[in-house]
Amino acid sequence: MTGYGPPLLFLDVDGPLIPFGAPPPGGYPTYPGPGSGPSGNPLVARVDPGLGRRLLGLPCELVWATTWLADANDCLSPRLGLPQLPYVDWPVAGESESGDGDGGGSGQLHWKTRTLVAWAAGRPFAWMDDEITPADRRWVDAHSPARALLHRIDPQVGLTDSDFATLDAWLRTL
Repeated sequence: MTGYGPPLLFLDVDGPLIPFGAPPPGGYPTYPGPGSGPSGNPLVARVDPGLGRRLLGLPCELVWATTWLADANDCLSPRLGLPQLPYVDWPVAGESESGDGDGGGSGQLHWKTRTLVAWAAGRPFAWMDDEITPADRRWVDAHSPARALLHRIDPQVGLTDSDFATLDAWLRTL
């Protein structure tokens, strides 16, 4: 059954949820919560738990699109107040025909792009990532049978009110 169901939101972790790179003056804000203690991943403290409520308020199905795989459910879902989400299980290098990407840095096709279009199986989708390039947009426009929004997130800032407004407006046009 392709093409049925609510639109998908493919969500990357590093960049959109965990800001990184040169820190802003005063450093990155941190938030107490699950997974941020001394035994947890120190970067998880940068994840604003309030983002979970905002993500759940969007008219879509959330899907982890991150190299964290199932660890996103174990580490981040409790912090964000999210249920266990489906996640994209990336093909092993060499099994995918997408070997022409470099992580999005040079404007080549990102290694996630083809897999996400296949995973969507004809459903409309939004993809929020910090490595999206114009090459990804062109490829998705040419190969996805459904509408898609590829929205690049500034990795030094993470998800902002403006990103949520863009995503919400796009989802409500479907």
